[in-house]
Amino acid sequence: MPKKLWEPSKELIKNSNLFAYEQFISKYYKYNFSGNYKKLLKWSVKNPKDFWNSVWKYFEIIGIKTNKFKLTKDLINSKFFVNSKLNFTENLLVKNSNQKAITFVSENGYREKKSWKELNIDVKKIITFYKKISISENDRIVAYTPNQIETVECFLSASAIGSIWSSCSPDFGVPGVIERFSQIKPKLLIITDKYYYNGKEINIIERLPKILKKIKSIKSVLILNYPGKKLRKLKKIKNIKIYYFTEIKKHEISRNKLKKFDFDHELAILYSSGTTGKPKCICHRSGGVLLQHLKEHQLHCNIKPNDNVFYFTTCGWMMWNWLVTALASKASILLFDGFPMHKSSDLLLKIADKEKVTLFGISAKYIDQLIKQNVRVKEKIKLKSLKTICSTGSPLSKDGFEFVYKNIKKNVHLASISGGTDIVSCFVNGNIYSSVNSGEIQNNGLGMDTAVFSEKGKSILNKKGELVCRNPFPSMPLKFWNDPGKVKYKKAYFSKFKNIWHHGDYAERKNNGSYIIYGRSDATLNPGGVRLGTAEIYSVVEKFKEVKESIVVGQSWDNDVRIILFVVLSKNNKLDKNLISKIKRTIRYEASPRHVPAKIITVNDIPRTKNGKIVEVAVKNVIDGNKINNIEALSNPSALNEYKNLIELKS
Repeated sequence: MPKKLWEPSKELIKNSNLFAYEQFISKYYKYNFSGNYKKLLKWSVKNPKDFWNSVWKYFEIIGIKTNKFKLTKDLINSKFFVNSKLNFTENLLVKNSNQKAITFVSENGYREKKSWKELNIDVKKIITFYKKISISENDRIVAYTPNQIETVECFLSASAIGSIWSSCSPDFGVPGVIERFSQIKPKLLIITDKYYYNGKEINIIERLPKILKKIKSIKSVLILNYPGKKLRKLKKIKNIKIYYFTEIKKHEISRNKLKKFDFDHELAILYSSGTTGKPKCICHRSGGVLLQHLKEHQLHCNIKPNDNVFYFTTCGWMMWNWLVTALASKASILLFDGFPMHKSSDLLLKIADKEKVTLFGISAKYIDQLIKQNVRVKEKIKLKSLKTICSTGSPLSKDGFEFVYKNIKKNVHLASISGGTDIVSCFVNGNIYSSVNSGEIQNNGLGMDTAVFSEKGKSILNKKGELVCRNPFPSMPLKFWNDPGKVKYKKAYFSKFKNIWHHGDYAERKNNGSYIIYGRSDATLNPGGVRLGTAEIYSVVEKFKEVKESIVVGQSWDNDVRIILFVVLSKNNKLDKNLISKIKRTIRYEASPRHVPAKIITVNDIPRTKNGKIVEVAVKNVIDGNKINNIEALSNPSALNEYKNLIELKS
């Protein structure tokens, strides 16, 4: 039996958005679910037209709605709300009061905020600026900026006029930015002069000439200054118009009524990690993202008007898009920029407490670091306003689940959520009706026919397999950029199982409908032909205080695969025979004999993507002597050098 960590009170259930939505369904569709999430989920999957119509109606989407759907077994060509019209920004700027809309906090403690009224005014002024420089519908606007308020405002202004947004965080180097932005031929580049990370000032503006030299489509550059810091001015650049955000304040407010665009109108282009090749440019649709995010925010995360939502993210991760859309729920959002443990391991938690955050979103890796550093939150940080904690980015271990309830807050809904940039949303997530069990994601999302398949394409329970989705949903990508005939799109998600979305996660579905994610399918270990998830090994190794972090891969060896565990040791520790024996013994006991690594090797660093995800596939390719594709996708590519030609792997 799984260990139950939290159960909602009857009062919490009755006051939840999910309960209110259930009453709405009962009234308009004559269905009665009696507070049973499984029944509601089943109905939402079996009645997609009724379900998505109800989502539009319940959330009072501003727009022109039709009841036309084209839902077929051919998922990739299915359509929702054909000929319906809306404006994404209009549905986010639903308030115009003096209440707080956005707060920014930097690692050094600098804080600024914008009211809903100020946000509306700024967006209208930026729209005037865009039109002045001839930015129009379908033009691409790209941002190379930290997570600051002006970035959100520029995004909202872009979607307001039907332009297509795309962003990279400043931790991307110049080659990574060029590789992404050059594919979509942007007309305007927005860039911040500098940013700060762990106390260090990093100059971004000096990278601009190299970017402009390679991306000839850019005609104008808008320069933002880092919040609370003096602006770095730039010399003139030939044939490029340079503007400063401070000038926009002088513009007139756009008085034009916002145009409503097609439900499928392009909203934003996000990028795959690029660790297995050139980054794919994934284009998302306005209406689908809006509906899916509202569903997840309100029905799964119970976000309410005047809540304060904080997700630790950069502008280069899909969770930034997810965070911004929380404005549509009449909630305020909190932006943080910098190193999450600058001068204090519990910095983000202190900010969450001070800002009265109601939803706190972090990565599983962040929780791992709190465990490693033995941070005792409950003793000094009360987090009285906190209702929900979301964790994503990688699987959250049982220890991670239990740490949250033991050391952060006892009475909180912990929602481990999993989806991806591909759908800019979730396949599996939480709900307020059900208990939280250690190590398990509560359920698949409403309207999502998620399952786990065997290699033969059969749905399986209580066994590990491939995470799939069997039905169309509105936040599927509209297209890949520069992909005529959707060839790359089909190959990415529909090549393994016919007309079934194959997501590439190695997972297990339990009898109770919960899920466990074991890692990426392409990173699974296969010794003796038996598939093993990397998360099962990480969850054991993370318990060792001697180990700071680790990465596990399968090395091709003697016509088979053997497991290799690389570890970065904590300060003043040594990988001796005793520690090796202790790690192997614990893995054997807590996982299985098959999970025990053939070799344990110390390294100084672990390669990871810009979003902080470790890259098992890249390490495997290095130790197997294979070519590494697109090394620029990594935040620390030089780390791979340490894995080359290791003597320990020759025998």
